[in-house]
Amino acid sequence: MNAAGPPAASRLGDALNPGVTRRELWAWAMYDFANSGYTTVVLTTVFSAYFVGVVAAGHDWATLAFTSALSLSYLAVMVTMPALGTRADALARRRRFLFISTAGCVTGTAMLAMAGPGDIAIGLIALAFSNYCYCVGESLIAAFLPEIARPQALGRVSGWGWSFGYFGGMLALGVSLLVAGRAEAGGLPAEAYVPWIMLLTAAIFAVAAVPSFLFLKERTAATHRATEGVWQRLASAWRDTGAHFPDFRWLLVCGACYQAGIAVVVTLAAVYASVAMGFSMAQTMMLVFTVNIAAAVGAFSFGHLQDRIGHKPALAITLAGWILMVLVAYAAVEAWVFWLAATLAGLCMGTSQSAGRAMVAAFAPPGRLAEFFSLWAFAIQLAAVVGPLFYGVVTWVSGGNHRLALLFTGSFFVAGLIVLARVNFPRGMRAREQAGGPPASSAVAAGV
Repeated sequence: MNAAGPPAASRLGDALNPGVTRRELWAWAMYDFANSGYTTVVLTTVFSAYFVGVVAAGHDWATLAFTSALSLSYLAVMVTMPALGTRADALARRRRFLFISTAGCVTGTAMLAMAGPGDIAIGLIALAFSNYCYCVGESLIAAFLPEIARPQALGRVSGWGWSFGYFGGMLALGVSLLVAGRAEAGGLPAEAYVPWIMLLTAAIFAVAAVPSFLFLKERTAATHRATEGVWQRLASAWRDTGAHFPDFRWLLVCGACYQAGIAVVVTLAAVYASVAMGFSMAQTMMLVFTVNIAAAVGAFSFGHLQDRIGHKPALAITLAGWILMVLVAYAAVEAWVFWLAATLAGLCMGTSQSAGRAMVAAFAPPGRLAEFFSLWAFAIQLAAVVGPLFYGVVTWVSGGNHRLALLFTGSFFVAGLIVLARVNFPRGMRAREQAGGPPASSAVAAGV
């Protein structure tokens, strides 16, 4: 997929809903392209290492402070996103809410440039604020998927977006490497060039997101449903899934399980590579490139397979792939074996992220799209808190044994596979239709 448009028109004709143009699909995918630079540069590689080593001067509490700020932002998303999603649906203003969250993330990312040595407070505040806004935007853009793709094409269209997004992450990381390489060649310290990387990352996000606001359409009419307080909305939404959408509830539990494992890979891959494998910073950055390339290939190609074999079998296959990846990485002693594990991680990351989003889209009824994707965001953020914390506790208890912590991380994927078995896809599709959704084709309804 590229800026000129998604795959050929003959394939798009069967994938897009009536009235959806190639330009609108491209605009939707461009948001994945835009926001991927934030996670790749800020969370996974540049700012995480910069904060621990420079801003906090390498103190023992530096990593805990960084992860605590992220956990605080994830908790904020957990308790506020269901209410925000309900309000966006009620007012039919998902695109406006998306713009606000994007502006917030871009501003917060630019604020990270103000964090120099010793500027711990501004660094943590800007990190928590930008990550909160990123998570809100990620949930809102996903809620457009059911309006863009036909039910039988949710997998491939979701995969197009994710694959396009990983190339956006590679663009931002490539620019960052160029800036860092030239600065270090000139003898400049990190505090002289990392702020510029943060500003460039913010600028890439802002520019690449513009098509989403120009061309995405708000197709679902306002419901004007009464909105409640944050906790009341969260509780009532959860009760409603149990009463009317039990399979969507099982999917939420499944997502919380396997996303906890993914959160460990995204947040701590660089730490594991350097501590357990002895990788240099250059090797670690190349590792991130490898993961992104594999993830783009996996998301794009597996989305088509998902539409053919069904959402549930596709997710089951990718969870089995995650379990295999953990075992390979745990056993890796030589560098090439770990590179193989990283490639598997990339393939599984792209496929599992795409498959999960497509399954939520398949279960979400019209008029409640943002609300359902908000509940999905709640599950993902809960996982983002639990996964890395669990990893940290295991390393602490085991005396710094990162290999053992990674092995225990595999239990999240095993749990996700077990819970997935409880999801009855045909029943979940019938619940969607009873809530006002259009009838699905026989293949989609059967989940095969």
